[in-house]
Amino acid sequence: MMVPAEKELRAVLAQFAQARIEHDVCPTGRSSRVLEDVTYTLCVMTASRTVEQALATADLLMEQYRAAREGMTQEAETLAA
Repeated sequence: MMVPAEKELRAVLAQFAQARIEHDVCPTGRSSRVLEDVTYTLCVMTASRTVEQALATADLLMEQYRAAREGMTQEAETLAA
């Protein structure tokens, strides 16, 4: 699986959240299509077949990004010392 860039994954997760909220609050044909489109994008980005799998994978990726950032920060602090 190609790993999506953190910035793009965050953007799609934000779009998914917004689409989910809009569809839950006031479901329309348009909100359904938007939700389907962003769900498809999220599934493709995470190489998942379901939205549940995609969200779980996205959570793992976000944790990896965070851990990598912390590792770089600690390395920079060590080099500066």
